[in-house]
Amino acid sequence: MLTILDPRERNQPFPDVGEALIEPNGLLAVGGCLSPQRLESAYRRGIFPWYGEGEPILWWSPDPRLILFPEALKVSRSLSKTLRRGEFNFSFDTRFAEVVEACAEPRAYATGTWIMPEMKRAYLQFHRLGFAHSFEAWRGGRLVGGLYGVAIGRVFFGESMFHRVSDASKAAFAFAVECLKQWGYRLIDCQVYTDHLASLGATEIPRAEFVRLLDDYCCQPAALSAWQREDAGG
Repeated sequence: MLTILDPRERNQPFPDVGEALIEPNGLLAVGGCLSPQRLESAYRRGIFPWYGEGEPILWWSPDPRLILFPEALKVSRSLSKTLRRGEFNFSFDTRFAEVVEACAEPRAYATGTWIMPEMKRAYLQFHRLGFAHSFEAWRGGRLVGGLYGVAIGRVFFGESMFHRVSDASKAAFAFAVECLKQWGYRLIDCQVYTDHLASLGATEIPRAEFVRLLDDYCCQPAALSAWQREDAGG
């Protein structure tokens, strides 16, 4: 039976992720709010919000979980050549709102978007508080790709990415992983399986193992001062 969260009780605890449904995979709770307190509590427990227009807030913790250890990143030969040629410049946290807007744009393979206005507002606030961050890929002074996610301790929780030219999202992801590795991050949450992420080295692990890793890494400080830099060059 799903837990119903009271939107007025920002500190109401989530149920144990082991109570999540098998079908649909990982659905754990309904309702609540998207306050910073609620979001931080969710991510620390391996839970994230994902819902469509006209639906209540739905909270998920799928099993298995797709993750990437930064040192396991795979860069294809073609992408490696693209990066060596310097086709893109990169930055982080310079266009957070624009990255979220771009990620919210309808995709050719889907109708609608799950990044609705209330989600945008919530993550913009989370960004202002230092939890949510973006990585950007540029070509000719134009934002052509990027991704955003949440950083807690030594874990980066990826949320969404976009591209407007070929390889831009992969290049931004590779840049992000390299930055996170240098800053001492140990784990990148990719949520659920996609061929795109698997091709970059992401792998599935049991949810219980994922939660154990969160218990260790979310409490370890990373080089968060790195986020204060305005531009990474590239």
